[in-house]
Amino acid sequence: MRAPDWSKTGPVQRPAPAIYELTAIPEFGAFMLFAPWLATAPRGTGRRVLVLPGFTAGDVSTAPLRLALRALGHQPSPWGLGLNVGPDDETVRQLLRLLERLVKQNGGPIDIVGWSLGGIMARLLALHHPDRVRQVISLGSPIRIEDPQANVSDAVRRLAQLSGLQRNRRGHDLTEVPVPSTVIYSRQDGVVAAASCLQPVGPTAENIEVRGAHIGLGHNPSVIWAVADRLSLRVSRRPP
Repeated sequence: MRAPDWSKTGPVQRPAPAIYELTAIPEFGAFMLFAPWLATAPRGTGRRVLVLPGFTAGDVSTAPLRLALRALGHQPSPWGLGLNVGPDDETVRQLLRLLERLVKQNGGPIDIVGWSLGGIMARLLALHHPDRVRQVISLGSPIRIEDPQANVSDAVRRLAQLSGLQRNRRGHDLTEVPVPSTVIYSRQDGVVAAASCLQPVGPTAENIEVRGAHIGLGHNPSVIWAVADRLSLRVSRRPP
């Protein structure tokens, strides 16, 4: 995929119609149906993987993904901090303690998979603690927002305003991090504009497109296969 030209301004990107999110229901059925196929995905070597949930979601939402990764030989860890309502001071402190503990248990840098807001947090951890993060994988995460009034759905914008996440902020840009990174996104995403998820493509940065709803990314079989594939690779050898 060609890297987006951020210097050009164009029409405001909006999420897909919200009706697309209904496809998350059959996607969960596909997760169950394709379990034997997912069992043949590339396997891990017992490394620690921190899995961060999306906005207003908790560890229950990432359970299918963590279950699949564990079956493939990884050691996925929930974040254990309840619902993700944003990076307040206490959440940041506890998240840093968790990162330090997992790095010690792993004997070195860990992988982080983040869904939506969890992906933003994953990239922030990589940005500020690159010595502790081997790679980051974000699922439907708006890593580049120029105008919070445009790039996410109305419902998410209202929730973010209630939680104070956008207080005194007009946007953010986390498209470049100092560790290998994979973006997984969908043009059928009814919550986050696909364009806001993309990063410039390079030797250690890639964008992978899948089909599916935003709220189904954690159990979408294509997503799980892509995550397993990236986690199984040595970061120094990352074929596209």
